[in-house]
Order: sequence, then structure tokens, then C-alpha cells
Amino acid sequence: MRRVLLSWLLCAVLAVPARAEDVLVFAAASLAGPLDQVAEAFEAETGHSVTISYGGSSTLARQIEAGAPADVVLLANEAWMDHLERVGALQIGTRHTLLSNSLVLIGNASEAGETTLEDLRPGPGDRLALALTEVVPAGIYARAALDTLGRWEALRPAIVETDNVRAALQLVALGAARYGIVYATDVGVEPRVRILAEIPDTLHPPIRYPVAVTVSGGEAAFRFAGALASLLARNAFTEAGFGLVEE
Repeated sequence: MRRVLLSWLLCAVLAVPARAEDVLVFAAASLAGPLDQVAEAFEAETGHSVTISYGGSSTLARQIEAGAPADVVLLANEAWMDHLERVGALQIGTRHTLLSNSLVLIGNASEAGETTLEDLRPGPGDRLALALTEVVPAGIYARAALDTLGRWEALRPAIVETDNVRAALQLVALGAARYGIVYATDVGVEPRVRILAEIPDTLHPPIRYPVAVTVSGGEAAFRFAGALASLLARNAFTEAGFGLVEE
């Protein structure tokens, strides 16, 4: 059924729109960059305009639940999309998992040497930047990895939490935090940081990005959701370091 839906969506992308519409997309902050490329190409091809609101998946999901008029939602966590499905915020049959990602430990580009989560020993005044560990997917995954290694309590005094993963990235880039745990795809957009260690995906739940059309989404929203599965979109996402999830 999902393959049939995706085929219909892809075909719809090629159709000539009856009128130009604006598509409001709520998307996880870690998608900034490649998703902008997809939106720009979609606008040029269809005549529709796309507005993207980036943020933490938990914040976006709660805004949609509260009535925010998003047309398409693309999150970094299956659980928050489950929540939107339970409260009836999504159009039935439009949800599918699009992308995957991984975590890395980062430091400022001037940081010397390599380290791992097991060996991480922040000194006095050193900070470890994470997205909010209770609600933001990147933070949830990071804490899971630290818990699995038995390092959460030891590192907790050094941890500073941010609203989304790109904010954690910026703290490291600016030197306000010595270390950070972010998505591997985030590093490519910030030359002032570098990877200190890759974090094995066995330490945390799978990182998946589901997408769906909301109940307020119209024809243009369906067309944009279809464009996310196009060759151009797939290339943009993989070049940014995302993995593709085939369902």
C-alpha cells in the first residue's frame, strides 16, 4: 500500500498545478541545508512556494497538536510522529520513514587529539553540549548512548542542554562548550567543529526521520511530500550524510 502511495505522490509531482499554493513544512533542525535544496527545486518546478519552520521535533509536534497550520511534518523521531498519529493530526496513509542518521562526539576545530565517550573526562569548566535529553530526539539518543556506557552520571555535571541539536553544535563552534554530541550530518554545515569519535548505533535506538502530511495539508502538501522521494531529494540527503530508509 505504501509503495502505491509513494508512486502516486511521485506522479503528482510531475503534474502542472492548478494554482500556486504555499506549503508550510515543520522539520527537524538537523535537516536544514538539504531540505532547503529540495524546497528550492520544488518551488522552481511547480510554482508553489515552501516555507520551512525548523526546530526540535518535540516542539514542532506539540505546536501541530495545538493547532499550528503545518502542511507537512518531518521529524527526527518516530515516537513524536506516533504521538501526532494518536491525536489525529496526520492524514491517514501518508506517513512513512524517509531517512536515517548517526551520532558523533565533536569538539572545536582547534581541539587536539581524539577521544571516545568512554574516555571523555571534561576538565574544570569544560562543558558537554547536548540537545534536551528528555524531549529532543538528538538529546534522547545521546543520553541513551551515555546510559548504555554507564557514563551519564559521571558526565552529568558537565552537560549543558539546548533547545535543538543545531544549538548544541553552535555552542561547540563558538567555544562555549568543549564537547558536544550531535548528528553526523550536522558537522558538514559547521567548519568550526570536527569529529572526535563516531558513536556506535548499537548504543542507542535507531535514528529515523518519518514524514507525513497533516490534516491541514492540501494538494501542494502531497506534491511536496512526493518530492521528498525524488532522485534530486535523495541525492541532496545522501550528499549531506543521511541514510535512505527503504520501506
